[in-house]
Amino acid sequence: MDARVSELFGSGNGHGSGHQGFGVAPKKASAKNKKPKARFSRNFKPSNNTPYLPPEAEEGNIEYKLKLVNPTQYRFEHLATQMKWRLQEGRGEAVYQIGVEDNGMLVGLSEEDMRASLKTLHRLAEKVGADIAVLREREVDYDSDIPRKIAEVLIRKVPDDQQFLDLRVAVLGNVDSGKSTLLGVLTQGELDNGRGRARLNLFRHLHEIQTGRTSSISFEILGFNSKGEVVNYSESRTAEEICESASKMITFIDLAGHHKYLKTTIFGLTSYCPDFAMLVVSANTGIAGTTREHLGLAMALKVPIFIVISKVDLCARATVERTVRQLERVLKQPGCNKVPMVVSSTDDAVTAAQQFAQSPSITPIFTLSSVSGESLDLLKVFFNIIPPLSNSKEQEELMQQLTEFQVDEIYTVPEVGTVVGGTLYSGICREGDHLVVGPTDLGQFHKLTIGSIQRNRSACRVLKAGQAATLALGDFDRSLLRKVRLLVMFQFIAEIVLLFHAKTFHKGFQVTVHIGNVRQTATVEAVYGKEELRTGEKAVVLFKFIKHPEYLKVGAKVLFRQGVTKGIGHVTKLQPIAQYLPSPREDDDDA
Repeated sequence: MDARVSELFGSGNGHGSGHQGFGVAPKKASAKNKKPKARFSRNFKPSNNTPYLPPEAEEGNIEYKLKLVNPTQYRFEHLATQMKWRLQEGRGEAVYQIGVEDNGMLVGLSEEDMRASLKTLHRLAEKVGADIAVLREREVDYDSDIPRKIAEVLIRKVPDDQQFLDLRVAVLGNVDSGKSTLLGVLTQGELDNGRGRARLNLFRHLHEIQTGRTSSISFEILGFNSKGEVVNYSESRTAEEICESASKMITFIDLAGHHKYLKTTIFGLTSYCPDFAMLVVSANTGIAGTTREHLGLAMALKVPIFIVISKVDLCARATVERTVRQLERVLKQPGCNKVPMVVSSTDDAVTAAQQFAQSPSITPIFTLSSVSGESLDLLKVFFNIIPPLSNSKEQEELMQQLTEFQVDEIYTVPEVGTVVGGTLYSGICREGDHLVVGPTDLGQFHKLTIGSIQRNRSACRVLKAGQAATLALGDFDRSLLRKVRLLVMFQFIAEIVLLFHAKTFHKGFQVTVHIGNVRQTATVEAVYGKEELRTGEKAVVLFKFIKHPEYLKVGAKVLFRQGVTKGIGHVTKLQPIAQYLPSPREDDDDA
């Protein structure tokens, strides 16, 4: 491992895989923090091997506290205000490190002081409408007369008005790797019988039940309450009940594994904006079929990915270890540059969740069984703790922009009318708001009014940027809607990298282009500066949609494919539809 990764794992004193950053601080940091405030007791004797966490950051949702024993009323009020700030930074979640100095030194507390500090923390959480859950405790090894401990505590806000924290996880993997079965076990709360019973509730079509293979995109939810306990269909009969009692929601996007449904899988990755991707690999078959392709797609779209090795009950331990080594080799290749982290304990799961969100290079690996339930709890711990990628400041900036809702699904519901499902990219959406929808096939926009809003099948009054929901549009004519985003373009210029092509990529070539939820065939109108492209080469290319205009933005990620041809890039320039659809009336006026 390089110096940066070694520091991240804190491997300086051998505690690397056990705890986030627990290790000897680098020499620079040690010199800088040479004289910390001497607030610890006489029994504490700092030495050259004193372990450190990174110094406390003013922003973010992580707070260090040496101890919280019998604070004055003024101090208590100050601590409560501080907790509100940390919860706001973490969008409803905060992590408190107890027994740690502000400079990151792991001082530790006696058993009595730790109990008193946790009691105060519980009172603080009650005051701000939150609950606490101790993630882990660890003894700090010092030359001390009494044992000293540090504790890591999760503070989670009790949700109000359905504003729970919602994270989307795309589920990838080869056909028959156990994706749908794993989701069925997680969301239903019952283990599989070894013949796929757990996955039956996830399938949407008869042919999926008959073949056991997913061909469409389905959504499943797993909730966690404010105390970190699992909320799923084992205790709740409906999705509404899960939403009412959950403070944090994991929405799984179950994608197809078979190669012939690849366009559906790509649409799920580009359109539904997943926060993370879970790649499921079968222990007995290893890296096979579309596994590498799915891994490459997630990396090309810069979706953080973690790996679950399923079906460990079917093979010997040596086979599982061989699959783990095979994955580690792939992840460490120059094209991936990932740091694999095998999770084998609760402590590892907590560490993996925190480091995974902080560093895109960390890739946790879980080995589990949906039949025996082996290590299933470790994956639940990971989901419970994993924080959102965006902080409150980024969300506030998005909420201040113009309202833009991306339409992914269109339904007709009896007595309700037309309903659209999708994600609010920016702004705020409320019931009764007036919006425009389009473009239609002719590039037009139409006015509409939002009737009602639902998140995870529960009524919601306000929708904020980054949240997925369904909007009821009343009697709006669904034939005017397409699965597109709300400038309308026939042509666009993009900087691309050709990932693979059998021969040469040149002007006149037709490809299927994926940009967000846009999926349409486009023709290569020009390759600037070059006659043709070969695998691995970069270029600036002009694309033209062949059917109808689409709504695009500069900077949007582009993924295109045609047979074995694949490439990625980003939009650099747009050419408005007005250049291609002149209005006859305007032409007459000009004349």
